[in-house]
Amino acid sequence: MTKRWRPLVAYVAAVLDATLLGSIVQTQFNLAALGAEISFSTRLATTGHDLLGFTPLYGSLVAIMMLGAMPVATLVTRWLGFGAWSIHALAAALGLWGMLSIVDALVPMPTLVAATRSLEGTLAMMTTAALGGWGYAILAYLDWDGTSW
Repeated sequence: MTKRWRPLVAYVAAVLDATLLGSIVQTQFNLAALGAEISFSTRLATTGHDLLGFTPLYGSLVAIMMLGAMPVATLVTRWLGFGAWSIHALAAALGLWGMLSIVDALVPMPTLVAATRSLEGTLAMMTTAALGGWGYAILAYLDWDGTSW
């Protein structure tokens, strides 16, 4: 793959990664908030339902956030000369927190992403975004001939 396509491939992978993981985490936090014992099959069915229903909206938010956070992280990485993986992960996590803060201020309900009603849920959702940002850095900076990073 040519260097020209790396940022696009990395971006798409990061958005998919953060979106799918975020949707799964969101579902599990919502089920836990019910306070009842929930069977594995119900968890699995609910997760599948949310992947179809919640993911498109959440994915659009993640895509917008990554579109801003990854170029900024790339500039910071170039300026510092090191730390691509951690800088991109941090940029994605903070970008998601900022995006959700803005959206929550604009929507009529208390929060758009119910998992973010608690600190633990917010940190878990930020972690899924960080994993997407980390993946972006790996794909964007990896020497794809397999000889080095």
